[in-house]
Amino acid sequence: MKNFNPADNIQDLQYFGEFGGVNPSISDSSTYTFLSAKTMFDTFKGNAEGCYLYSRHSSPSNLYLDKAMAAMEGTEAANVSASGMGAITPTLLQLCGQGDHIVSSRTIYGGTYAFLKNFTPKFGIKTTFVDITKLALVEAAITPETKVLYCETVSNPLLEVADIASLSKLAKKYNLKLVVDNTFSPLSVSPALMGADIVIHSLTKYINGSSDTVGGVTCASQEFIDSLKNVNNGASMLLGPTMDSLRSAGVMKNLRTLHIRMKHHSHNALYLAEHFEKDGIKTVYPGLKSHPSHEIYKNMINLEYGFGGMMTLDVGTLDQANALMELMQSKNLGYLAVSLGFYKTLFSAPGTSTSSEIPLDEQIEMGLTDGLIRFSIGLDNDIERTYQSIKSCMIALSIL
Repeated sequence: MKNFNPADNIQDLQYFGEFGGVNPSISDSSTYTFLSAKTMFDTFKGNAEGCYLYSRHSSPSNLYLDKAMAAMEGTEAANVSASGMGAITPTLLQLCGQGDHIVSSRTIYGGTYAFLKNFTPKFGIKTTFVDITKLALVEAAITPETKVLYCETVSNPLLEVADIASLSKLAKKYNLKLVVDNTFSPLSVSPALMGADIVIHSLTKYINGSSDTVGGVTCASQEFIDSLKNVNNGASMLLGPTMDSLRSAGVMKNLRTLHIRMKHHSHNALYLAEHFEKDGIKTVYPGLKSHPSHEIYKNMINLEYGFGGMMTLDVGTLDQANALMELMQSKNLGYLAVSLGFYKTLFSAPGTSTSSEIPLDEQIEMGLTDGLIRFSIGLDNDIERTYQSIKSCMIALSIL
């Protein structure tokens, strides 16, 4: 694992365009022609390497990005999709059916939570939500019907850290599949190398990095990716969350700078977290020694890319949180917006936005308070200047 550098794997991939372009040509076609009916039949059955039938099955542009994402995560294969949820939902539906059970982290993206809590029961799939940081609780929730352990490397929005290596041991003990959403920590963490069976990303976030594209990816064994794309019973094939080739080509270009961006996101987030904690603001960031899983996470990450760009501050009440976010936006310190991974800092109150699908009583139980602000720290050049400006906003509102 020490010799595995995902950025090097991405760099070593080299694709020429069909006319020698330094970027691969974009396959701007929904369907493809064949010189013989036999080749079309073989392609439909998945037996004609290098031939394409229809872009919902696969396209050259998507396969370029598939290979790059598999290289980044150290898996055999990958399958890109039209959104992060377009990767999560087919993956879980491919793994589970009527009567099956999932054990999931309690603090996950609100859309994933809603899918597991409200949607999959229609198919006879039940989920138990647990504190993923307490392995005894995770193990106690496993039943004979359990098929999947699901977590996020760093949870959304509370920034709890999953001990992936220990969860992998549990999964193997009970013959389960460990599925890890690694959206918050690309390059920093490589879950597959720690025993995760399947790694998912919302490409919308850090990997694309420009908040102009929605996309997702599932990274896994060749066998599992083939099952997702099976024309008869593959969840990705039949539900159809296909990524557009033009968007795929755009993500592929932005992926090339991910290593530079992640280092700076992490540098800026650590700087702000350390300073706001010293100021007495309740600060949660995995890079702080005060974080309950700091040592676990430190041993998981590739330190070159740091602890990530996600941070939370608790400023007391929802009114104070809203006032601070509005003032910061007016001072051009970032945007009051959901999502993450943008070059500008983004901030939101997750209890009323990205985690609003979680019932209020459950938010309280997991520690998601009204005054919590989730920050996706941007690529500001002078982070000391940014810190002083945010601090001034806090002083103006009597938060500090």
